[in-house]
Amino acid sequence: MASVLCEICGNELEPGKGRCPHCGTPCTPGQPGTAGPPHRVINLERGMPLVRQALDRLDAAIATAGHEGVRALTLIHGYGSSGTGGAIREAVRHQLQFYRLQGRIREIVPGEELAGRSRRGRQFLRRFPFLAGHRDLNRANPGITLIIL
Repeated sequence: MASVLCEICGNELEPGKGRCPHCGTPCTPGQPGTAGPPHRVINLERGMPLVRQALDRLDAAIATAGHEGVRALTLIHGYGSSGTGGAIREAVRHQLQFYRLQGRIREIVPGEELAGRSRRGRQFLRRFPFLAGHRDLNRANPGITLIIL
């Protein structure tokens, strides 16, 4: 029997339950989920690409992840050598806002806000418990961004 996943947060549902225990969304029974890995790390700065190349990698990574059933991506874009935020970081975050408005992604969590101690962080981890072991949780890392597809 295929597992049933919540359409909003992507977590596995208990059979016969009408509401997701993670995000509280009412769920329709009988919607089998895809069996992809829940999380993947994408290094957008590998090889020191130009901004346009990093954005092309971002676009390809989101498309591939969506087809493979990945629910969350950690994007490594770096912080920039100037100490004030790099061009790739700024362009990626701007593009992610656009994708969110388009409906291509559901949520954006900047690395500096990825904390289980904050109210938002606790709510986020309740909805996506598979991210409780994330390597950058509680590190305030401005060189990454986590997205939920």
